[in-house]
Order: sequence, then structure tokens, then C-alpha cells
Amino acid sequence: MSHSPPVRRLADWDHEQLLALAAEYETPLYVLETGRVQANYRRFDAAFPDAEVMYAAKAHTGRAVLSALIDVGADIECAARGELQRAIEAGADPNTLQYTAVNPPAADLDYAVELADEYPGLTITGGARDTFDRLQARGYDGRVAIRINPGIGTGHHEKVATGKDAKFGIPAERVPDLAADLRERFDLVGLHAHVGSGVLTGEVDEHAHALGKVADLAREVGDGDLEFVDFGGGFGVPYREDEPPLDIEAVAETVRGAVGNLDATMKFEPGRYVVADAELILTRVNTVKEAPETTVVGVDASLSTLIRPAMFDSYHPIRNVSAPDRADEAVSVGGPCCTSADVFATDRPIARPEREDILAIGNAGAYGYELANNFHSQPRPAEVAIEGDGARIVRRRETMADVTRVEDETAGVPDAERE
Repeated sequence: MSHSPPVRRLADWDHEQLLALAAEYETPLYVLETGRVQANYRRFDAAFPDAEVMYAAKAHTGRAVLSALIDVGADIECAARGELQRAIEAGADPNTLQYTAVNPPAADLDYAVELADEYPGLTITGGARDTFDRLQARGYDGRVAIRINPGIGTGHHEKVATGKDAKFGIPAERVPDLAADLRERFDLVGLHAHVGSGVLTGEVDEHAHALGKVADLAREVGDGDLEFVDFGGGFGVPYREDEPPLDIEAVAETVRGAVGNLDATMKFEPGRYVVADAELILTRVNTVKEAPETTVVGVDASLSTLIRPAMFDSYHPIRNVSAPDRADEAVSVGGPCCTSADVFATDRPIARPEREDILAIGNAGAYGYELANNFHSQPRPAEVAIEGDGARIVRRRETMADVTRVEDETAGVPDAERE
């Protein structure tokens, strides 16, 4: 990419290239541009030159994404054992990884402790005293950080306002006593907080206020004895076409003003900001039905392809890639799943879709493929990465044999009989 605008809209993609990819790889199809991933990370990193910027892997753990970010110097923050493993397989140095354990299963803690035995630079962040007790019971005495619950939640949906959810972190008033205890048992190197997700321009001041509370607590705990204070991520991208993008440099100035002076290094963990607009979904129209109250456009993507609209009532832009210049018509776009939740748009003005048209669903990079599933026994789609002037398959399309493999193996079904 020759430039890096703050947000990439569907109109900015090369439509001829998208149509060629849909023809070659079929639909539904995830299309990723790794150069955009890198550009988004670099922009964020440049806005916070005095901080360490990691990538929150949970937004998109695809190897193409992780490798692209590692290539430009990003460290990786992981929220689960599988993310640790995938980051390492993508080329991350385990000594640079940070594992934020949320109610971790025993196998996850076992893996993290074993990994830290070999790579003592690994940091384990705990959000419950019980988690630290379980670590000690496993003989672990290495690097730890405390996840704080500041009692303030921000973001685009109540399900992601983690800063006030009791599931996440230690209540702020209990942190000083816990820190004193952990210093006797581990190498306490940091504090961590994540107050919410999808923060846009109108929520920046509230978000920065919450980060200021985290900084105040760090100073109370003794920031001079800490290596870092991790302020999490949560910085959003505008999904709606009329929403302005974040001025990330202005956001950084606001955050620095709210945080004030710290002896410890600041850390940030953007996830959505890095990958959301770097990927879209191509889907083919298979049905156009005139109903009394709306025109229903059926496509081959579904909530098994992209669950965010059903799960979070999320808005995703949609564009008719085949015929963007047709007159707009208010239509409802939905998939083949037998539930009313399988809808991407309701009465949305879109260039009038016709059967076999290719539609693009935008901003699918964050929690898109990551939440894809096999509802209705649908195989998950392929994923293609645009790199420079070319494209390559980075995840093949699943087959029904993939969907049923774990059952077939227990039933003794021979490989030759699988589809």
C-alpha cells in the first residue's frame, strides 16, 4: 500500500481483484491484506513512541497476521494457551510473550509454567488470587503481573466492557495488599488492565479517565518497582461509514495526559485497531425474494462465517462488488441458517443485488474468522492473503470430512470413506 489512511472503507479495495479472488477460491471467502495489518500497527506504534506496543492475539490468531506483525517488530499478548502456541509457531520469541490468564484451565497453566521453565522471560498475568496460588502450587516463581479491575468499563457493547465485569481482574482496592503478597512469592513485574473494546472518538475521554485510575493505582503500589503498566487495548475503528476514524495521535496525547508520569514503562495491546479493516468477507447472492415488508437477499455466508451481528448486534458495511454503481435499494441480507439471528443487515441501502452478485462484508478482521464456527455443520471458509501484487491461500476451505473427523475417528470410519 502506498499510503495508510486512518480507516479503509470497502470502496478502497480493488474490486476487480476481489471478483477474481471470489472466482478462483469460491465463496464465502475471507480476504486479508497483510500490508494493511502492518500499516495499522506502525501507525499506532508511532503514536506511542514512549510505550511498548504489543498485539492482542485474540482479535485474529491467523498465522499470516501474527507473522506479518512479528516481521515489523510487534510482541504478542496472549489470552489462552492456544494463542501462546500459535504465536510461537508464527515465529515469536517465547521470552517476549505475555500470557493474560482468565480463569485458566489446568492444562493452560501447566503449559505456561512448562514454557516459562525454558523461557523465563515469559510473563503470566493473573486476574484472581486463586490463579497465583495455582501457579505457586506448580512450583512457578517467575514473572507475574496483576490484572486490575478498575470498576470502570468502556467500549461499544456491554459484553466487552471488561473493566467493570467481576470476571476480569482484582478489584482495585485489593491490589496493594495482593502486590505485597506476590512480591514475596514471585517476580512481580507489572500491572495490567483492560477496560473495554471498540472505543471511538466520543468515548476517548472516558477511556483515558479509566486509564488514569490504573496509573494512580500503579503509583500507589510502587511503580518504581514495576517494569511495566499495561493499559490494554480497546481502541476502535469506525464500522459505520459516517463515523470518523480515531485521530490516534490526539488519542495518545489525551492518554498521556490522563496517565501522567510513571517510572514504569507503558504498554498497550491494540487488537481490533490493527486488524479490523484489513480483512473482508466475499459472499455470493443465491436468492432474491420480494416480501411485503422488505426485499430479502440470501447469501452463502452466515452467522457461522461472521457471528458478530448476531452476537453483538454489530454493524458491518456491505457493498455490491459486482455492481457498485447500480441504484441503491433497501434490502435485508441474511444467510442460510435456520434462525432469525442469521442476518447481516436489515433494510440497508445497497446497490441492488441480483443473483450471483458478489457482496463484500467489511471490517471482518477482528473477531471474524476467530469466532467462525460449524453451526448447521457448515465447513468454515477459506482465507486468502493479499501480499503485494499477489495473493495466496493461508487457510484452505474446510470440507465435511474436516467437520466430522473427530466423530469418524472414534467410529472407525476409514479415511477413504470420508468426503
